[in-house]
Amino acid sequence: MTETKKYKVVLTAEDIEEINRNLRNKSTPKTIIRRCGILLDLDETHGKEYSREQCAKRNGVCVTTVVHTASKFSEHGLKEALSSKRSVNSDNSRRKLDGRAEAKIIEIATSPAPEGHARWTLRLLEKECKVVLETPVGKSTIGRALKNVLKPHKSEYWCIPKKHDAEFVACMEDVLDIYEMPYNPNVPVVCMDEMPYQLLDDSRMPLPMRCNDTQKIDYEYVRNGTCSIFAFIEPLAGRHHVSVKEHRTAVDWAEEIKFLVDEMYPDAEKIILIMDNLNTHVKGSLYKKFPPEEARRIIKRLEFHYTPKHGSWLNVAEIELNVLSRQCLSRRLPSIDIVRSELAAWESERNSNHDIVNWHFSNNNSRFKLVSLYPIIL
Repeated sequence: MTETKKYKVVLTAEDIEEINRNLRNKSTPKTIIRRCGILLDLDETHGKEYSREQCAKRNGVCVTTVVHTASKFSEHGLKEALSSKRSVNSDNSRRKLDGRAEAKIIEIATSPAPEGHARWTLRLLEKECKVVLETPVGKSTIGRALKNVLKPHKSEYWCIPKKHDAEFVACMEDVLDIYEMPYNPNVPVVCMDEMPYQLLDDSRMPLPMRCNDTQKIDYEYVRNGTCSIFAFIEPLAGRHHVSVKEHRTAVDWAEEIKFLVDEMYPDAEKIILIMDNLNTHVKGSLYKKFPPEEARRIIKRLEFHYTPKHGSWLNVAEIELNVLSRQCLSRRLPSIDIVRSELAAWESERNSNHDIVNWHFSNNNSRFKLVSLYPIIL
């Protein structure tokens, strides 16, 4: 029996640094990680040298893989040894599915998952295809067949509207008509929305970001309660206002509306206010906070318009809150005072930039693109 040729593995300091960089990188494929381990075990100049059998056992591979990795390093260097490209001459690289087999794989992936499983995985599809296609098909081959076509392992929660919903259409067209109005400083169009926010503190100090490594934040945190964030935006003027309240009650909303009327737009003839159908967003909330004369005075300055149920995407203020979350709130803030300070800085920057909203979706668009929402007139 011919003895397998022994390939010499001698790693330089640069090779060791490149291997360690791959091992630290979370996105490095497992195949490459195993090859890095093999080369470190076989290295004749750094640390203990293992036999091929010991190396294979330590890295969870067969001896052939150890020999193949060592030969690629010896003949072509580290870059080629860690390359994930498949040889163009290999049988696997030339193996392709025909149209019938691809169609069958897609049919299986779109069918209900087997009992006891929430969704199809590549491992389950591999097992099922072996039975249906009567020939083994690897996970990588199945993955290539589904690439850019289907993602059985993913799903999204979505607001799926009812078909032929006349109430939705009526509220939507009312709001879209408002967005098409030209800018009038005497009759400003203002959108408002609110959202809860958790006050969180770190239980341990985060580890700072380093070269080729990300910041590390501990999973454990300290919960310091919640608060409610109110947002107002005048899309055509680029005027923004955010505030923080300890609670989300009818009284809190009434105080914000009074601020809108008396502080933000004291000289406006009428304020057109667009908001969602939250239970506190009603005229009656003003009577829970102010005397009847004051509540009525505020109401007479306002014109209320409501987005439809499951139509939050029609509220520009919700888009504003999404921007706020990404730019300012996507971190742990431990107290309401810190939240107020951070929001004040964010609001000042937004207003200094005069960030306006160019809304393009109109009733003409909706009657074409959302035709399924409109009732069928017989």
